[in-house]
This record gives sequence, C-alpha cells and structure tokens, in this order.
Amino acid sequence: MLNKPRGVVTTASDEKGRETVYAYLDNGLPWVAPVGRLDKASEGLLLMTNDSEWAARVLAPENHLDKTYRVQIGAIADAALIASIAAGVRTGDGIFLRAKSAHILHGGEKNTWLEIVLDEGKNRHIRRMLAQLGITVLRLLRVAIGTLRLGDLPKGDSRPLTDGEKQALDRAMQKKPAVRNHQQQAGVVKQARTSDRRH
Repeated sequence: MLNKPRGVVTTASDEKGRETVYAYLDNGLPWVAPVGRLDKASEGLLLMTNDSEWAARVLAPENHLDKTYRVQIGAIADAALIASIAAGVRTGDGIFLRAKSAHILHGGEKNTWLEIVLDEGKNRHIRRMLAQLGITVLRLLRVAIGTLRLGDLPKGDSRPLTDGEKQALDRAMQKKPAVRNHQQQAGVVKQARTSDRRH
C-alpha cells in the first residue's frame, strides 16, 4: 500500500515527464502495478501488486468492495446535497453515478469535508458526480479500501500489507450480495428505469 501524494500520476512512465507513483517505491521491490488508479489531483490509499488475478478481484464490480474517500468541497453541504449524492445523477454523456453512502464530517464558512463510500468505481467517479451537482472538489483523499485503512502511513510512504490485512480483504471480496428472486429483480429494474428518467 502507498499513500499517494497529490500531483503524482498513477502510471509507470509519463509522456509529459510528470512524477509517477514509482518514484515513491523502494528500489528493492519486485515489479508491481497499481490496482486501479487515483487521478493526478487525488491522493491517499493506492494498492500495488504483481498478482494480476488478485488485482482483478479487487476491482471487479460484482465484489462490491467499498472504497472510502474524504472529500473537501467548495460549498456548504446540506441534507439535500447528501440525498442527491446517494440517489445518484446522470452525466451529460449518459453515465449514471451514485454513492453507496455519504455524510458530512465537518465544515467551515465556505467549504465542507464529506465522507463518501463507493462500491463501484467509474473514471473520476466522485469528481464527475459532484460536478453534475454544481459542486467543486478541492481535495479528494482515499482513506480505505474494504477493511484496509490508510491509517497514519505518511504521505509518499509505502509498506507491505500484513498477512491479516490481505486475508481480511480476501474475505470481504468473498461476501456476495444476497441473490434476489426473479420478481424482486424485475421490481428493481423497473424502479431503476423510473429513477433514471428523473435524473
């Protein structure tokens, strides 16, 4: 796990000469690749591995592995905004974006810190979702993936996962959502289509 600093790109090399996450890894490590991405302006917990099958399981939407973010926005948040984030929005290009949960951590006179949990991950998911609601993201920090928390790992530092942390993530990915019967599935699809027409 790496605490990715802001302004660093999640690639092995960059055609624009920008600093990459590999500048923050120990030289003695075997080759590892990022598990998903954090965009350049985002920071926080990033997993890296040389086990491509495990990485695919972490990223698989059907595993619903929660990713938790602390997000500073340039607005005063209220209950209506939190409800909109949870209900979801449709972007101009037709992509539906929602959060599993959201709540207010604390705020100032001009901005608010939110905690947002995603159980799916589309490109720039939180930034695009909030932009659709007219909200500017000032900072975005990933603090947890499933049971694994960033904790007090200093910015720019990395460390191996413990056996217990790895096993806890594996257990979290084995928990499957309850299977609905056909009538329930049909009801969910109908409800989703009705909801989509409202956004």
